[in-house]
Amino acid sequence: MFSELIGDERPISWVLQFWPVLLVSFTVSLIATSLCKKIAIRFGIVDKPDDLVKTHKGPIAYLGGLGMMAGLAAGIMISIGVYSIHEGSYRVVSMLFGILAGAVIACGIGLVDDLMEIKPFQKVLGQLIAALMLVMVGIVPNLEMFIKPFDIYVPHQIILALEVIMVFVFVLGATNSLNLLDGLDGLCGGVTAIITVGMLLLAVHLATWSFSDTGDPVRIIVCFALIGCVCGFLPFNRYPAKIFMGDAGSMLLGFVAAAIMILFGENNPRWLMASIVLFGLPILDTAVALVRRLINRHPLFVSDRGHIYDQMIDRGMSLKKTVLICYLLALLYAVIGLLMSQIRTRYAAVVYVIVFTVSGLVVWKKGYLKMEGLRGAVKKKTDDA
Repeated sequence: MFSELIGDERPISWVLQFWPVLLVSFTVSLIATSLCKKIAIRFGIVDKPDDLVKTHKGPIAYLGGLGMMAGLAAGIMISIGVYSIHEGSYRVVSMLFGILAGAVIACGIGLVDDLMEIKPFQKVLGQLIAALMLVMVGIVPNLEMFIKPFDIYVPHQIILALEVIMVFVFVLGATNSLNLLDGLDGLCGGVTAIITVGMLLLAVHLATWSFSDTGDPVRIIVCFALIGCVCGFLPFNRYPAKIFMGDAGSMLLGFVAAAIMILFGENNPRWLMASIVLFGLPILDTAVALVRRLINRHPLFVSDRGHIYDQMIDRGMSLKKTVLICYLLALLYAVIGLLMSQIRTRYAAVVYVIVFTVSGLVVWKKGYLKMEGLRGAVKKKTDDA
């Protein structure tokens, strides 16, 4: 099963040529986040507690997302110079610029929301524009790989339309799920780092087998850049947080994670499926939030304290323990995704269905779909109004 983890088409040294991306992204993010913290405090750009959803003790600086954006941009830009010029390099560069452009748009719309609280449809519109940047440079999943085994004819125009729709779904889903996960010090950033390390390992596996002259370097570069920028931010965001990433940060991380997942949908459904499972914890938390609000007749787009991590704290867990458990859950999904990527697609699909089914049953049995106590605080306030 694991005899082919490392291929013989490319040496590991080929992957290691991109190490400056990780170093530059981390260093720039670390410095930029520190500067953003000072700027936020200087101009009063802070997140104030409200004793309902935002339960931190005092005002915390925003703009952490800008620090990560600076690190990501620096890492991607340096990669363009590091990457060896050869046939297909133009395609690599165009994809990197497309991802960077979309990341800037996602971060920008999140920043506007942090500063003036725009309407949900405006945020969605911004996310769709960011997704279009991926479409414009050809970063779309290859749906023909799903259709081919069934020997069904589907017009090319319909396939293209469905591929664009899938890009929108991935971007909207990932950006909003990480936005929902950004509720505790160090949680969203740490979980994203774990997920991205898992994606990097999967990308390295494919690269050593020379899976794609274009996709391999892009996946590795973007994974290195994302890990670096998140790790440069985390020292300031771990408990007790000195700065928050805000919507600018969570939307940035979600967009880049979505781009990486789509890049795994190049030729074989196995890798795309594995990357989705690697992203399992944000998917689970978002699904629980939506289902819980739906069955309790609570507005779907109104914030509350009913996320899995909120309910852990409401049940007496410390913040540090809650974050650690979420890290372990993210790691568990990552390990499952990586392991199952090495078996046949049909068997892996069965395992994935079982994993998410069991996850849903555990959530239900533990009572995480209820709304009561602190978890109903926002709902109670609305009723009183």
